[in-house]
Amino acid sequence: MIQVSGIAFQQSNLWPPGSIERVIIQRMNQDPIVYSYSSIEELGFELTLRKNIIASARAMNNGQAQFEVFRTSYCNSEYWRLTSAGGFHLKDGVLPSAAIQDIFTNSSLYGFECAVAKVIIFYHAVLNSMDEDLFNQLFQNLYLYSWHFDPDLGIHTVDSYHYLPGDVVYFNNPDVNPDTSWWRGENAVDLGDGTFFGHGLGIRNAEQMIQALNEMRKPGSNRSAYLSNIIARPSFKNLANLSMYSRSLTSYKIQHPAIHHHESSISCDHYLFFLHQFYNPH
Repeated sequence: MIQVSGIAFQQSNLWPPGSIERVIIQRMNQDPIVYSYSSIEELGFELTLRKNIIASARAMNNGQAQFEVFRTSYCNSEYWRLTSAGGFHLKDGVLPSAAIQDIFTNSSLYGFECAVAKVIIFYHAVLNSMDEDLFNQLFQNLYLYSWHFDPDLGIHTVDSYHYLPGDVVYFNNPDVNPDTSWWRGENAVDLGDGTFFGHGLGIRNAEQMIQALNEMRKPGSNRSAYLSNIIARPSFKNLANLSMYSRSLTSYKIQHPAIHHHESSISCDHYLFFLHQFYNPH
């Protein structure tokens, strides 16, 4: 169900029949939870950002960036400094927008694992959904490693099997072969047409994703990989408010620490657990 300014939202002609926006609206209306918006503009921003997440996922799939574990990750040194942990740190004097865009325009110069691929997709989609100057003001301290994110991106998880186009879902592989531990799971963008994009596996439907992961189980296992109920999303409301109303960009923003866990292909929920342990060690 969708509410705008406290009133049930009825499908209008704002988006053409067959559009991905209509599909998202339909999926929201089928969800038992209420999606609440202060204005039609706020709803429209989320629909645009979700549409751009899908477009960015397809663009990454069509590019030449390779799947790599952290140890063998690589990047374009003109824009990024490769850290000893396998992360990408924005170089001084480089515009965040130019560095994110380069991952797509010079994709053959990049190799990274599947969690950071989804964060890159989120940043790229946000860049395509808001003013470029605003993006560059908001995300001056970019560091790409696993699920590490800027507070204004606001990545969080919800537990539900009712995912929407543009959400990132997680296919878990509980009996992964320890020799290929990076296939412990696959973070994948719901493309809205029954398929998902996972960096390393490409675009497949759920059954094909599970089949691919099952081929990476330890010998003798009969426990199947499965689609979990973990959904990762950026903070659509926060980004909409920043895009439409901005805030005092001179205000101090506390950055989250990057948790260097060295485990490729973990879920966002898993990473947030590490982050919670950092903030609450006892």
